Amino acid sequence: MIVKKTKLDKPLLIVMLIFMIFGLIMVLSASSMASYMRYDKNIYDYFIRQAIFMLAGLVGFFTAIYFPTKLFKKLSPFLIFILLISLFGLFAIGETFNATKGWYDLKIITVQPSEVGKIIIVLYLAYYYEKHKDNLDNQWTLLKPIILVLIVFMCVTMQPDLGTACVIAGITILIFYALPLKKETKTPINRIFIGGILLACLSLLLTGGSFLRDYQLQRFNFLNPCERYEEESGYQLCNSLIAFKNGGLLGKGIGESTQKYLYLPESHTDFIFPIIVEEWGLLVGLAIISMYLFILYRILNIAKRANNLGNSIIAYGVFAYLLLHIAINLVGVMGIGPLTGVPLPFLSYGGSYTLTLLFSMGLVQRVHYETYRKNKNHIK
Repeated sequence: MIVKKTKLDKPLLIVMLIFMIFGLIMVLSASSMASYMRYDKNIYDYFIRQAIFMLAGLVGFFTAIYFPTKLFKKLSPFLIFILLISLFGLFAIGETFNATKGWYDLKIITVQPSEVGKIIIVLYLAYYYEKHKDNLDNQWTLLKPIILVLIVFMCVTMQPDLGTACVIAGITILIFYALPLKKETKTPINRIFIGGILLACLSLLLTGGSFLRDYQLQRFNFLNPCERYEEESGYQLCNSLIAFKNGGLLGKGIGESTQKYLYLPESHTDFIFPIIVEEWGLLVGLAIISMYLFILYRILNIAKRANNLGNSIIAYGVFAYLLLHIAINLVGVMGIGPLTGVPLPFLSYGGSYTLTLLFSMGLVQRVHYETYRKNKNHIK
C-alpha cells in the first residue's frame, strides 16, 4: 500500500528537503579547495558524490515509508547478526582513515558498518522491547539486549572510533529511559549507569588517559586552542574559532571562506558548520540550530503519539540519533567540549551517514503514517 504524501508529516519533510539542498551547496563550497589542492581532483568531486549519496538516500527514505515498520523490526535480529560479523571483519580487512579502521572499500563506495549499525540497534531494541512489553520490569529481560549493544560498542571502540561508540551508547541509554518502566525497576539500573560513568571518569583521571591513544587524549584538551596552535587539536579548533569570528553576523559571502583553504582539514565533514557561519554569518548559524530544534520537536511528538511501543522506540531512537550528532558536533567545533569526528546531520559530507540518516527519517514518517491510520480507523 503506497503511503499518500498527504499522510506524511509535511513540515518535517519540507525542513528536511531544505537542509538537503543547503547541505549540497555547502559541501560544494567547503570541499572545492580540498578537492583541488589536497586530493588533486575536480572541485565538484565531493559535490557530485554527495548528490549521488542523497539520491540513494532518498530511495532508502521512500523504501522505509513504503514498507510497514513490523517488517524492519522482524528483520532486525538478522541485521544485527550481520552487523556483528561485519564489525569483526573490519579487524582483518578493514580500511583505515584518520587512524580509524572502520570502513570496507568496495571500490565504488566505502561502507562504514558502525554508522549503519546505529539504526540497526534502534530497530533491534524496538523489536525486542515490543515483543517483551509485558515483562519489562524483569531486570534480566530488560537488560538482555544490552549485551549485544555492548559487543557492538566494544568493537567500535577498538577500531578506534570513540565518537561513534559514544553515539551508540547514548542512543541506547536514551531509548532505555523512554521505556514505560516502574520507578523501582529504573532505580537500581540508574545506579549501574551512574556508577559506570563515574568509574570511566575515575579511570581517566587516575591513569591520565594512558589507555587512550595520543590523538584521542589531545581531544580532551580543548581549552585555549589558539595557544596550542602547533598541536593538531589546537590547530583544528583554533581555525574553527577563526572561521566563526570571520563570519560575523552576516558572513563573508557564499564561497568566500578563507578557512576552507586547507586550514580546516575536514571542512566538508566535521567542520562544515564553522564554514557555514564564516560564509553566511551567525544569524544563519542560529537559524540552522533553530531548524534542528524544530526537527527534533516534530520527531519527539511522533514518538509520543506512536500507536505501539516498537514504533515509539523507533522514533525516540531517531530523535536520540539526531540529537547526539547535532550536540556532539556543535559542542566540538565551538570549543565547548572535545572533538570527536561526528558528522552534522544533512550538512556534512558522507556516504554511509547520509544513507542511514535518510532511511531513519523515512522510518519516522512511516511511524507517523501508521499512527494516523490507526487513529483514523479507531474513529470509524
